[in-house]
Amino acid sequence: QVQLVESGGGLVQAGGSLRLSCEASRSLFDINVMGWYRQAPGKQREAVALISSGGTTNYADSVKGRFTVSRDNAKNTVYLQMNSLKPEDTAIYYCKTNGYWGQGTQVTVSS
Repeated sequence: QVQLVESGGGLVQAGGSLRLSCEASRSLFDINVMGWYRQAPGKQREAVALISSGGTTNYADSVKGRFTVSRDNAKNTVYLQMNSLKPEDTAIYYCKTNGYWGQGTQVTVSS
């Protein structure tokens, strides 16, 4: 079992940046894929960025070139650096691994 706690969300103007963190309650060394997902009001939850234990990453087309996912296994933490934010990035962002979800952190981008 693993507990995930996201942080770093907030209100930012379009074009701005935020860095989200997801801290796990135990070591990530034996966890393969970790992912960031988001859910906007009235929409389904969607995958934003995934990262494997070896550092391989995958991004949704809508965030490629703007978002960067990384992980620090020594700190049990996964990050999502979000640059050039757009109003359509507004959503609750969740961290997920091995079927476990965090509680989410709200990101709001004003135009």
